Amino acid sequence: MKSIFSDRAKVDLIEINQLPLFNENNCHNVPASVKEISQRIDDADGVIIATPEYDHAIPAALKSMIEWLSCTSHPFKDKPVMVVGASYGSQGTSRAQINLKQILDSPGVNALVLPGNEFLLGNCRDEFDANHKLKNKQTIAFLTECFDNYLDFIHKMVPDLTEEETDMNYVDKIAWSTTYDTLVLGFGGAGATAARHAADSGAKVLLVDAAPAGHEGGNTRYAAQILASGDDVPGLKAYYKAMTAPFDLDEKMIDIFVKKMVDFPNYLQNYLDVKPYSFKHSGGQLSAFAKSVISEFPELAGADSTDALTVHNGIFDAALWKIIRQKVLDRSDSIDVWLNSRAMHLIQDPISKVILGAQIDRNGKTYNIRAKNGVVLTVGGFENNKEQIQDYLGETKLSPLGTLYNRGDGIRMAAEVGAKLWHMHNYEAVGFLHGLAFKVPDGKRARLILDYWPDLYTGSILTIADDATRYFKEDEECRHGHIWDHGTWRVPRANQHPYLIFDQAQLEQIKANKNIPYSDFLDTLVKADSIKQLAQKLGVDSDNLVNTVTNFNLFAEQGKDYEYHRAPASMRKFDNGPFYAAALTHTMLNTQGGPKRNANAEIIGLNGEPVPHLYGAGELGGINTNLYQGGNNLAECLIFGKIAGENAAKPKDDTTTSNNHAEPSEVGNVAPQNDLAQTNLDDIDLESNQYLGVSDQGIGGRVVVRVTYDDSKIKDVEVIEQNESEDFGLKAVEELPKNMVANNTYDVDGISGASASSRALKSAVKNALAKVSE
Repeated sequence: MKSIFSDRAKVDLIEINQLPLFNENNCHNVPASVKEISQRIDDADGVIIATPEYDHAIPAALKSMIEWLSCTSHPFKDKPVMVVGASYGSQGTSRAQINLKQILDSPGVNALVLPGNEFLLGNCRDEFDANHKLKNKQTIAFLTECFDNYLDFIHKMVPDLTEEETDMNYVDKIAWSTTYDTLVLGFGGAGATAARHAADSGAKVLLVDAAPAGHEGGNTRYAAQILASGDDVPGLKAYYKAMTAPFDLDEKMIDIFVKKMVDFPNYLQNYLDVKPYSFKHSGGQLSAFAKSVISEFPELAGADSTDALTVHNGIFDAALWKIIRQKVLDRSDSIDVWLNSRAMHLIQDPISKVILGAQIDRNGKTYNIRAKNGVVLTVGGFENNKEQIQDYLGETKLSPLGTLYNRGDGIRMAAEVGAKLWHMHNYEAVGFLHGLAFKVPDGKRARLILDYWPDLYTGSILTIADDATRYFKEDEECRHGHIWDHGTWRVPRANQHPYLIFDQAQLEQIKANKNIPYSDFLDTLVKADSIKQLAQKLGVDSDNLVNTVTNFNLFAEQGKDYEYHRAPASMRKFDNGPFYAAALTHTMLNTQGGPKRNANAEIIGLNGEPVPHLYGAGELGGINTNLYQGGNNLAECLIFGKIAGENAAKPKDDTTTSNNHAEPSEVGNVAPQNDLAQTNLDDIDLESNQYLGVSDQGIGGRVVVRVTYDDSKIKDVEVIEQNESEDFGLKAVEELPKNMVANNTYDVDGISGASASSRALKSAVKNALAKVSE
């Protein structure tokens, strides 16, 4: 940079490799080298800090230098700072820069860090020539753009500028693409709720999501559609405090959460126009499943105060999501929707810390979106971010059950603007056994299997960990991935390669099940004539596996499981083979961690105060810090989504905004757009032998088909519009029309794993065929 910009600014280099490590006991005797650096920083108009990245953070030497300066002379106070970095890895010091910016914003440092404009040089071995000069013209151009922005930043911040320059607000320095009253990042249940209520409060709203059209909805579209509720505020509060223990949670947060949950029947009727179905008060004998849904931890105080609601008597059909989504569609005059548009950075005023808007990547272009009254973060968790899973959960492989577009963007953006993070350790699992599924390739959604399937833990069958030993009680009750472990419920540590191990008798037992939930796994089995040979094929310790099965057989014979206390009636001795293994994976329903928020849905900064104009809702920074009650996350989406949307819509009385209503076309050259526009049915061409069919039963909303029917036969089924999931749902979209034509009926077998999509397609074709006789 010194060489490239020598004609633009005088750049002095300061090396820190000779500084002694910081020692607070020596603050009264500051080394001369530290004093020299302090003076040079004090004399400069600005400071550029170039950092590498080691173990996701800045090097100790740089941290030590800042500690010396923050303890003594404070030269960084109100000093304009630009952060750059280079690393051998592909991430280009992204985490180190986040770490550094948090330090520079801390008390005693108080630097003015240039927001956005991150220069992250990855794979730097290949970026320099033999003379150590940058060789890529595009890289140099981007660095120049960042440096230009930094010079403008210095001119604004340095106190001896002209009166004309100092009168200019930071907001006026940004090249805004367009302006809205409220910007909502994330189009799941929380984001849709926030956008809808912001619009109802009079705001012009832009709703943005990284997922492509048809795949919006976050985890809400994949959830059971159950809302945690209750009928007694004091009892419900006691229950949620018991689930939180031994951790603490703000009393105001619990108070508003449980009060709103008790009021859910009114909420659903007033805002979603539905009369809720209550699991607790629906009448009749409650099933074991219904009881577990109503209260996942019945032994805790206040458990008898809980209830569970749905919008009708059904689950796992996206019913709640489709209603919430439709409320956004109904407000297309005040809510614009951008899909396939990923939020990259929040834009923050460096002095006031007000969030002014966000930077969005859309169709290969970057847009700076101004939000006059507030930004709402609802981009979900980090289920698909391997690095964050390792950093925060201490795991290396967890297969997502929900959306593939929760990539930790909210964690990164919140950290960049100095938000406090909480509940980062917490996540939920679900599935058979204690939250397992059959193995899927990396980057794919695991198949959620909730059906009652005792064949997986009853008989000559067990589950092994990476070391070929058992690691939990296979018939243990599972509570969203938590199992009973030495006096508490916890999610067990995930294994890299868990397996089901069973014999021929068990295989025949599984096959004999007429209602087997997922038969496809039978095609993936590993078979061997002996346990030792099976271990060799799996790549696990053969002695351990032999001992595991031997001990299991002994426990089965003696009628007592001395290792994990599995019910003796569920254990049968293994026969003489052959033997089988099915590869498993640990699942993750969703993470709970993210930026901390208060009862007003305001996101809290490292200083304990709200980050101005920034709000949050949903599972990004969710309220759950320990145990999880089913339906909590959807409850948070509706409760805090409404609070966040209403507060983010309110005009703000500060120097960075005006109270004039925003029109999206008034700034920049981006015209209002809505990626949710539905096909106009009247515009679909039909021949005399073609009929249009529509169904609203799809997992993502409306399904439209065009059926060609002639000579009493279905000649063709074309899917004109659909928003089904990209894995199992699309398989139904591709396969069912061909099966309908081949069998000359809409009533064909559905696709395993895509029951909702199958029902929607069959319903749409049935609707079209009903018009043949009209």
